[in-house]
Amino acid sequence: MTWAASTIATLLFSTPLAHAAPDGSDISDGVVRIAVLGDYGSGRDLGGPGSVTAAKLAAEDFHNKVLGKPIEIISADHQNKPDVAVGIARQWFDIDHVDAVTDLAVSSVGLAVAGLATQSNRTALVSGAATSELTGDKCSPVVTHWADDTYALSAGLVGEFSHRVGKDWFFVAVDYSFGTAMVKDASRAVTDAGGKVLGAVRYPFNTTDFSSFLLAAQSSGAKVVALAGTGADTVNAVKQTHEFGLQQGGQTIVGMLTFISDVHSIGLKDAQGMYIASQYYWDEDDGTRAFAKRFFAIEKREPTKLQAATYAAVRHYLKAIAAGGSDEAKAVNAEMRKLPVDFFGRAAHIRKDGRVIYDLSLYRVKKPEESKYPWDYYQKISVIPGDKAFRPENSGGCKLSNNATQGGADVRAK
Repeated sequence: MTWAASTIATLLFSTPLAHAAPDGSDISDGVVRIAVLGDYGSGRDLGGPGSVTAAKLAAEDFHNKVLGKPIEIISADHQNKPDVAVGIARQWFDIDHVDAVTDLAVSSVGLAVAGLATQSNRTALVSGAATSELTGDKCSPVVTHWADDTYALSAGLVGEFSHRVGKDWFFVAVDYSFGTAMVKDASRAVTDAGGKVLGAVRYPFNTTDFSSFLLAAQSSGAKVVALAGTGADTVNAVKQTHEFGLQQGGQTIVGMLTFISDVHSIGLKDAQGMYIASQYYWDEDDGTRAFAKRFFAIEKREPTKLQAATYAAVRHYLKAIAAGGSDEAKAVNAEMRKLPVDFFGRAAHIRKDGRVIYDLSLYRVKKPEESKYPWDYYQKISVIPGDKAFRPENSGGCKLSNNATQGGADVRAK
C-alpha cells in the first residue's frame, strides 16, 4: 500500500494533471512594469496625467504587487508624433524592460506603438486611440483595444442617432486618418439606415476658426451636424456653432468622439442639447462612481472615458498575470481573452481580435438648469448593446488564427 501510494503520487506530480499555483517566478526581471504613453499637449485633459493616475489606482487595487512582485508605473508624452512615440517605446522595451504600454491617444500613435509591441513581444493596452484598424487588418495577439472605436462611434451608433435625431447628415471632420475613418463608416451606415449624407468638410488639426466649415454645414440644411474631432477642436467647433446659429436653426450637434472634459470646457450653456456616446460616465451607477471618487480625490476633476478605460485595462492585465502567473506578452494576452472583464461592475469580454466588447450609452448634454451639482452633465437616452455597437469580428479583416493567442516563448532578456 505504501509503494502504491508513493507511485500514484509520483505519477500525479509528473503529469500535467498537477499544476502548482502561480508564484511569480515567471515574472520577467521580477517587476511588472507598465508604461503610460499619452498626450500632454492639446489632449492633456482627455488622458495625460489623469491616465497615469488611473493606472496607479489599478495597481493600488493589487496593493502595488502581483504574485509578490512589485508593480511599477512610468509615463511619457508622445507629443502627438508617431516617430517620437515609437522612439520612447523602443527605449522602454529594449532597455527599460517595460512589459506593457497603455493610453496611446491618437490613432497614428496607437497603430505605430502597437506594431512595435507586436515585433517586440510586449503587451499594448490601447485605451486612447480610436481607430478600428487595431482589431482589423492590424490586429495582433498582444494588443487589446479598450477605447470605443471609430466603427462603434460612427456606424455602430448611426441607427440610434438617426432614429432619435434625424436622417440627413453633414460631417465636419478633422483631416487625418481618424476623421476619414469616422466619415467613411458613418456615411455607409447613414445610407443603410435610409438617410442621406448632404456633405462633408475636413479641417486641419488644431483649427481655431471653424467659420467656413460651419457655414457649409448650416447651408446644407442637414438635420444632424456630426463633429468628428477631439479635444480643443471639438471645444472650439461647438462654441462657434452658437455664433452661427446652427442650433437655433433646428440643427442638432453630435459629438462623435467627445469627452466629459470637452463638455466641461465648453460649458452647459453652449453644449446643451448635444448628443454624445460613451462607454463610461462617472455618475452612471455605483461602479462608475466608486472609481470616480478615488480619481477625483487626486485629480480634482471627474475622469474621462479614456482615463476610465486605462484603469480598466491595467486592472484586467494585472488580473490576468495573477491568474496565469506570467507577464510574457502572448501568454498574458491569451489569459486576458479567457477571463471575463469587470467593466466597473458591468460584464464585458475580449474577442480573439483584441476588441473589448461592452455596452455603449447615448447621452444628451443637460441644460444648465437641469444640472444639480458639479459635473452633472449627461442625461442618458439609450443603451446600445456591445454586439450591436462594435463591428462583427468576422468582417474586420483580422487574420489571427485559432491558436494565435496561445502563449509563446519569452524572447526578452531576463
